Amino acid sequence: MHNSHHEQRDEQPTALRPWPTGAVTLGAFKESVRSGEITAVRLAVPDMQGRPKGKILTAPVFVDRMNSEAGMCAYVLATDVDMTPLDGFALTGWEQGYGDLGVKADPSSIRLLPHQPGTALIMGDVFHHDGRPVEVAPRHMLRTQLERLADLGCQVALGTEVEFVLYQGTGQEAHRSAYRGLRPAWSGDLDYALSHPPEVADFFQRLHDALREAGVPVEAIKTEGAAGQVEVTFAYGEAMSACDAYTAFRLIVPDLAQRGGMTPTFMAAPATGIGSGLHLHLSLWSASGNEFAYHGSGDLPPVLERAIAGLVSGMPHLAPLYAPTPNAYKRYAPHTFAPTSYTWGFDNRTCAIRVTGVGESAHLEVRLPGADANLYLALTAACAAIIHGIQDHPELPAPCGGDAYTASDAAPVPADLTEAMDSFIGSKVVYDALGETVMNHYARAAQAELAWHRRQVSDVERERGFRA
Repeated sequence: MHNSHHEQRDEQPTALRPWPTGAVTLGAFKESVRSGEITAVRLAVPDMQGRPKGKILTAPVFVDRMNSEAGMCAYVLATDVDMTPLDGFALTGWEQGYGDLGVKADPSSIRLLPHQPGTALIMGDVFHHDGRPVEVAPRHMLRTQLERLADLGCQVALGTEVEFVLYQGTGQEAHRSAYRGLRPAWSGDLDYALSHPPEVADFFQRLHDALREAGVPVEAIKTEGAAGQVEVTFAYGEAMSACDAYTAFRLIVPDLAQRGGMTPTFMAAPATGIGSGLHLHLSLWSASGNEFAYHGSGDLPPVLERAIAGLVSGMPHLAPLYAPTPNAYKRYAPHTFAPTSYTWGFDNRTCAIRVTGVGESAHLEVRLPGADANLYLALTAACAAIIHGIQDHPELPAPCGGDAYTASDAAPVPADLTEAMDSFIGSKVVYDALGETVMNHYARAAQAELAWHRRQVSDVERERGFRA
């Protein structure tokens, strides 16, 4: 643990003082609670959308009760983006009375939040009252796939890059305008630009500082091709820790943007012609090193070959886990750098699966998830597909050496969430990897999302209808 001095800003306490920051050990955390440096704990569980949900607890009380379970209403894992209590889930519902689940803090996930001085964020795992883990909890789903890979002698290393769009005005202002007439934080294409409007440069600096001090391993922050679009790249790390760090990132970004008079959206397609992705850079490691190590000539390493075949064969059945909303499928459009078919290739950004890097740095980039994906679930899907490739030996198609958008022999990405559901429900790949309970739970979530959208009249429909 280290201390850092924060600049005095309007949103921070008036007196300068050192605050503990970053990822810390359990012992250092308890000592900081005893000393009064940490006064509050955010105990968080990722919901189906990947958002951290939970309670803010008084730090000394949390430490006293750390070995016991906190309670959380089960509907947190059976709801939509609006936190609507939904029926049709086996986990909970009106008939079951919406009871509590137990939440146990994971001591390995403790990190301190510099933008909320004196506050710790700790991820929790969810359990039934008889001690069984909740199968449908995203963190448990990922842990299950990581354990399956460990049984095969492999550990997952994960790096991510995510895009989001910043708009002028706070979230409250955007809501009052019914999200109409939103103006991006800057205009034009600033892809790879090193000069930004002052308010944007200030936000980038605050975000970089906050992520570094929170122990979130950010590598780079850059402007992207669309107006207001940002890309953040995270360093490689252990898979669960990387997902936990990303959850902290998703907590930090809206807070800092709001303080700067802006609001972000992680929609996969925030506007017509604009797509935001959540790319997974992953490799498998064993005692002998990187199992994907490839030097650009000759045959692929056997594990890399099996992983690619599994991703190409398995990911079509797992789309609701990495493309969970109707909006997600509007991102998949030709010549937008979002894939439209399940192809793979060497350093080819038109493909769904890109082989990149050389030697020990060789890895796969899975370009299918959109920015609205839950990272735990997107990685669950990728790991499940890789295991399918290792165990079931699906055929490896030829690599795509040109424009993958013109590939006619590859399976297309689902046209919409309904089509994705058809491939998900009853799939042997899904059943073998996740089990019936998880399959039915996420199928119900997708059905609820589709039902909501079918009832809505959009601005585009209204505009088109008036012209009819």
